[in-house]
Amino acid sequence: MEILRTAGEFRAWSRKTRLAGQRHGFVPTMGALHEGHASLLREAKRRADVVSLSIYVNPTQFGPSEDFQKYPRTWEADVATAEREGVDAIFAPQTLYTPDSITQVVLPGWNAVLEGEIRPGHFDGVATVVAKLFHIAECDLAVFGQKDAQQALLVRRMIRDLDLPVDLVVAPTIREEDGLAMSSRNRYLSSEDRSRSVVLSRALGASVDAWKGGETSPEKILAAGWRVLGGTPPDSVDYFTLLDPDSLAVLDARATLEGPAILVVAARYGSTRLLDNAVLGNVWA
Repeated sequence: MEILRTAGEFRAWSRKTRLAGQRHGFVPTMGALHEGHASLLREAKRRADVVSLSIYVNPTQFGPSEDFQKYPRTWEADVATAEREGVDAIFAPQTLYTPDSITQVVLPGWNAVLEGEIRPGHFDGVATVVAKLFHIAECDLAVFGQKDAQQALLVRRMIRDLDLPVDLVVAPTIREEDGLAMSSRNRYLSSEDRSRSVVLSRALGASVDAWKGGETSPEKILAAGWRVLGGTPPDSVDYFTLLDPDSLAVLDARATLEGPAILVVAARYGSTRLLDNAVLGNVWA
């Protein structure tokens, strides 16, 4: 396994593999790898001849009130995970930005919706760093997790709008035995909050069950989940709602659900903020 520190090294490695006729699968991460990330690496390995992994804590996607310095950095454990999963190369740059960098990739309107509104600059930071990584990696396919569904939808839209030559694969969310979605943030939960947080996946499940039972009213689908959330409420809920997977627009609760949709939730337990989601229909087609 090679450790590549510069954009030039990573690009040269990728071009060498492709000249050899190998299909290159890429998994971008911010490190602090867990089983969810490992599942993405396995999916990339299943679909490609060589697999690369990036580990870069991207400063531009942190909101003004979020502490970039506190994001967990677990380099030795991450390298061990990559080796165990058969990764061929890790791209771990010191930075991806020059001091005078001003160019951004922006999806107009998305900054006014959910994560974009709550975390100012977040979507611009994600779009820009992923565009840079794709440009450097020159990969054939990239694997993202459904766990960060809004990011995956953003990347899908960017690939389509900019005609990027990358196949996007969105792999299922990996969960703990009790249903909690695996996340680097879970390590910050107290034991009590950890027990309470399982309500998020249960609330999503209740809404999905309502939809599977034939319910087409967004209001009633959401109400089924809210009833579960109310039984063991988080400290606060930023949102629990349905989104259009193409525009990221929040669906009108009074309308009729006629196509695929994505159900998203963000809740806080103390200082820890958790995200989760569920899909209704074939969202990733």
